[in-house]
Amino acid sequence: MKKISICFILILLVAGTLMAQISRGGNAWVSARTVTLKSSTDFFASNRGTISYGEQVSVLQVSGNWAEVRSAANQALTGWMNSANLSARRIVSSGSSSATASEVALAGKGFDRDTENAFKAQGNLNYAEVDRVEAISIPQDELLRFVTEGRLARGNNR
Repeated sequence: MKKISICFILILLVAGTLMAQISRGGNAWVSARTVTLKSSTDFFASNRGTISYGEQVSVLQVSGNWAEVRSAANQALTGWMNSANLSARRIVSSGSSSATASEVALAGKGFDRDTENAFKAQGNLNYAEVDRVEAISIPQDELLRFVTEGRLARGNNR
């Protein structure tokens, strides 16, 4: 009887996980600070616009790691984005929280208060350099020229 109960619970967990995934025709929420929607699944495809953390989208189709979405706030805005930047669960920000969108995004990647304190305890860490590197923005045409001139593989576009 125990084995049957365990199997039933596992089946429910698997079914729940599958239902929580991003799928065509469903809704999803942006889980990254800002995402640029592309005209295709190619990293170097033209930009169609941007959507922000917590914004709801409708999933039009899924192709590999990419999802074509339509913004709920602006129905005219559609495009492709990496599905890693989507959450199948609604993202709700608490009005009483003082966390910024970037702090919430870091927490989603496993960087919590304990991790931050551990880094601070290690001594004199230069967070200004991290901020400086994160602020670097290279235009896509320059990235494409670098990849092309260096004869680098463009990777898996799906």
